[in-house]
Amino acid sequence: MSLKNPLPLAPRFADAAALSAALPLHPVRAAAHPARVLVLFGADWDEHVLPRYRRTGRYCFHEHGFDLFSFPSNAQLMWFDIWRFVDRMVERYRGRIDAVFSSNEQFGALAAALVAQRLGLPGADPASLLCAQHKYEARLRLREIAPDLCPEFELIPYTISLPEARRLRYPMFVKPVKATFSVLARRCDTPEALIEHLRFQPWERHVISRLIEPHNQALKRFPQFRVSSRHLLVEELLNGRQINVDGFIHDGRVQLLGISDELMYPGTMAFLRFACPGRVDAGLRARIQDAAERVLRGFGLTHGFFNLEFFVCENGELKLIEVNPRLAAQLAQMHEWVHGIDTYELGFAMALNRPLPAPHARRFGAAASFVWRSFDGRSCPRRPSRADLDWLAREFPQARLELYPKRGASLQREIKWLGSHRWAILNMPGDDEADLRRRYVRICARFGWPAPY
Repeated sequence: MSLKNPLPLAPRFADAAALSAALPLHPVRAAAHPARVLVLFGADWDEHVLPRYRRTGRYCFHEHGFDLFSFPSNAQLMWFDIWRFVDRMVERYRGRIDAVFSSNEQFGALAAALVAQRLGLPGADPASLLCAQHKYEARLRLREIAPDLCPEFELIPYTISLPEARRLRYPMFVKPVKATFSVLARRCDTPEALIEHLRFQPWERHVISRLIEPHNQALKRFPQFRVSSRHLLVEELLNGRQINVDGFIHDGRVQLLGISDELMYPGTMAFLRFACPGRVDAGLRARIQDAAERVLRGFGLTHGFFNLEFFVCENGELKLIEVNPRLAAQLAQMHEWVHGIDTYELGFAMALNRPLPAPHARRFGAAASFVWRSFDGRSCPRRPSRADLDWLAREFPQARLELYPKRGASLQREIKWLGSHRWAILNMPGDDEADLRRRYVRICARFGWPAPY
């Protein structure tokens, strides 16, 4: 395959010092005027982080978009049009911004790429980004450029019949061609289980249609993509452990930020926690670096953050689960705690086409993003009181807690669509893994929450 701007092999590194040696990094200096950054579809993690950078006086943020998981903000999904949104941003901010930034997977990364392209600002190539986000197109590309990383897969419609379902191979994993937060991603062991999984009420069908419609709107202007997002992907079931790989592409080089372990609730495919640093030896790290470079080069991704998920199979093979061409905001601060890399500062520098900031000394030896879930239709067993939250801020000032309690129809829909209800996330560092676990147990005891470490 002939590609423009092929990405050369990058030096391997495992920490901030090696990163500093690999790239021309510089101390962050105050500018004469604050950089004007358009932030699209910032939500939970972003909205707590951006004020920290705004207070420095070096940035002026303009924020647009909506929170897909918060009512009434997410009601805008019912009439959202990606091209109308992009046109409005371009008309409003032409000549008035210096950069476009988004860490949002569903709409933000694509909208940011389209706006940046129209305004002549640094950004990802929209066609390459669309290919990565479209899980079927991504599998076709992966099979071409790195067949050893590609699981067996097949495309099916949402309206698959039982006789058609019986022709598929089981057990298997099914997921939408375009989704976010693992919505409708599920293991199915029988044709009947697949048909039941895809049985929706009229309102559910409408919501699903609206979730994927902006992606379809974008695809229509890129004729190289001929399969709409109104499909699902079925894949062979893989056994092993999952790892999360964060990194960025700058000046033609692929650089890893860090590798985290993805731990699941026992017997499920639902995340229990992301643990950083991951248990990866030098040999596996080299294989991951090589795989990342082949994938990103093959997809034509040449700018910005990336997030890759891999299976390390029981037989030692490496298989790519998916490519996310954006910053994984939930995990971003872990790289600052453990590796000394401020990912937001790094992202702004890339978006502004400025020298990259130098890493600082790491402050902690371990970090994790803990996820609490229920599988039985119940939500948060006890909401933390004001006194609890004050205690958390006092005892563990670096900890970041997000609560997502639900009830009624929205709770039942989440259980059906995700297989579980995610009711809280806690991001926190520790001196080492043992210290991190002690902190976690203390917090669970204070809040009266389960501690399924």
